[in-house]
Amino acid sequence: MVSLLTPVCDFGWKAPDFNLPAVDGRQWTLHDAMGENGLLVMFICNHCPYVKAILPRLVRDLTELRQHGIHAIAIMSNDPTDYAEDSFDNMRHVAQASGFSFPYVMDATQQVAHDYGAVCTPDFFGFNRDFALQYRGRFDASRKETAPADARRDLFEAMRQIAVTQQGPAEQIPSMGCSIKWKEA
Repeated sequence: MVSLLTPVCDFGWKAPDFNLPAVDGRQWTLHDAMGENGLLVMFICNHCPYVKAILPRLVRDLTELRQHGIHAIAIMSNDPTDYAEDSFDNMRHVAQASGFSFPYVMDATQQVAHDYGAVCTPDFFGFNRDFALQYRGRFDASRKETAPADARRDLFEAMRQIAVTQQGPAEQIPSMGCSIKWKEA
């Protein structure tokens, strides 16, 4: 497992479209997922300790952000060949057991991860309603261990700011996580 940091936010970069199968039986596109005030596109997986450390808080925050017109979609781009925990069936189980209020989709070809320049799990891309990137930072101070309950909610605060102003914070702390498990060439 290689720990990586995400690049700095490229403000205004436009979100690439996609059409991916979800654990809810639907196909989801970028436009289907968009909320009234913005969209969080996140690359996660089931086996990553960085994702596991934030999962309950992530579900809580994304449920609350819907009240602000921010929707979310979770994309799993890892190659499940060597990581059976990341299989589509296990994605369905994690989404149900965790109470996901957002689509969880599989990027089997890994093309979407390449299009977004995703590097790790979790990797967060916060867009305003015009599909312009406004946030590429961390969830909170959690790493492989969950941060204290009173930790600043970096992602939540940034996305709430985007909902109100359509612009993300100038200062952003990169996300850290496990490298995406790319297929062998």
